[in-house]
Amino acid sequence: MDVMDAIHGRLTVSKIKQDALSREVIEKLLSAGAQAPNHYKVRPWRFVVLTGDGRKKLGDVMAASFADRNPAAPPEGLDKTRALPLRAPVVIAVGVDKPADTKIIEIENISAASAACQNILLAANALGLGVIWRTGEWARDAKVREYLGFDADQHIVGFIYVGHPEVLPAPYVRQGFEDRTVWME
Repeated sequence: MDVMDAIHGRLTVSKIKQDALSREVIEKLLSAGAQAPNHYKVRPWRFVVLTGDGRKKLGDVMAASFADRNPAAPPEGLDKTRALPLRAPVVIAVGVDKPADTKIIEIENISAASAACQNILLAANALGLGVIWRTGEWARDAKVREYLGFDADQHIVGFIYVGHPEVLPAPYVRQGFEDRTVWME
């Protein structure tokens, strides 16, 4: 697949089949992520791949954290939260290291980890997979970070849900760059 076609044809796929992905396919995605540019070659991204029971355990951690913050939450709310990681057979949590050297700026590490996410999205598209990048409150949740093995000062830049698409969304035209660009000649 041509890289421009992959970029312009990439879609967020929210309906994903529960069919397992092979480790080989998952490793191709991770390898694509690891090709992201990064300052000083520090490779600041951290990938945590959740499949099978790992997704269920993450759901339990999310539900427990939700219950702590919402003690009056009905059981249905906890069940809905618990099911979030089960939306796809593979969830890749992408974290980012804090700078270990004074010459490294935190935003550069965050940008590199975000570029790794985009590479994973494009690779998934090229492989015919459905994928969605989620952030939200769970990317900032202390209990979720701890379960995934991230330190309290590490950011999670996203959860990438991957699988075979159940339904492909209709292609759409994204807004262009024109209203977000200033030319200085």
